Amino acid sequence: MNIIFVGRRHGKSRTLRLGNEKLLLLSVVFLTLMLALVYVGYRLNDMVAGRTLDGVPALEPEAISRWSQKLEAQSREVAEIRQQAREQMDALTLRMGNMQARLLRLDALGQRLTEVAKLNNGEFDFRSPPALGGPVETEQGESYQVPELVDILARMDQQIIDRQQQLEVIDELFVRRSIEDDLFIAGRPITWGWMSSAYGYRTDPFNGKRAWHSGVDFAGKEDSDIIAVASGVVTFAGDRYGYGNLVEINHGGGFSTRYAHCKELLVSVGSVIEKGQTIATMGSTGRSTGPHVHYEVMKHGRTIDPKKYILRASR
Repeated sequence: MNIIFVGRRHGKSRTLRLGNEKLLLLSVVFLTLMLALVYVGYRLNDMVAGRTLDGVPALEPEAISRWSQKLEAQSREVAEIRQQAREQMDALTLRMGNMQARLLRLDALGQRLTEVAKLNNGEFDFRSPPALGGPVETEQGESYQVPELVDILARMDQQIIDRQQQLEVIDELFVRRSIEDDLFIAGRPITWGWMSSAYGYRTDPFNGKRAWHSGVDFAGKEDSDIIAVASGVVTFAGDRYGYGNLVEINHGGGFSTRYAHCKELLVSVGSVIEKGQTIATMGSTGRSTGPHVHYEVMKHGRTIDPKKYILRASR
């Protein structure tokens, strides 16, 4: 095949001879070019019609709005989940605080039982955490989830209730049995002195009128020792109107004793007292006319005549 090219200048012409191979190559190139133009046109048409180059529909304004609404809804759900998690943690924290307070009371009761029963403090030490241990496992366990923690705390709470009830029963049994021993209220609350006023109605030393006297007075020398008539726990130590400096001891079983008008208090609230221990010194604080100790015996919150307890043979 011959292709003749005619120039503009001087009318000269050139002849290009194409063999079969060159003609075939030129046809392939031309066909490829045409296909490329068709493909580009198709893609441009897709883009104009609202489709991407990959055939995926383009994000129209409505689609963008829908996705934004979904994202906002998911954000609100995440915020609600976080709030619920915080509330659950607050509830767990409050429950753990209540359980810790109850455990402290159990420890105090257990310590009191240890003292009352005269058990070996090294064997039953309620002031220290229990000893734990064991071999280390090669595989680490998974962390507890919140629902599991709630179940565990519920079981622990029930166990604490059961243990508290058991200890209270044991405490009551100890009190009943120990009344004949260290908790046996007997004797006088002084080491030296004399009874200056009995229990019952008397003439008030300040106004001369008939008045009720809820205890027994023992007069003596200032700074003399005031002793506990039985073992127990101090529930009050301080100034009280009319009593002056007062010590009140709970002996269990509904019994407690009071020692008033003290000069100096030698114990504090929570102290575990032994029978015969010096708890204060004699004075004249409060409504008093001179150095003495006002001694009361109470049963279930009401005063009773201390006479029979004073006359008891101390064991």
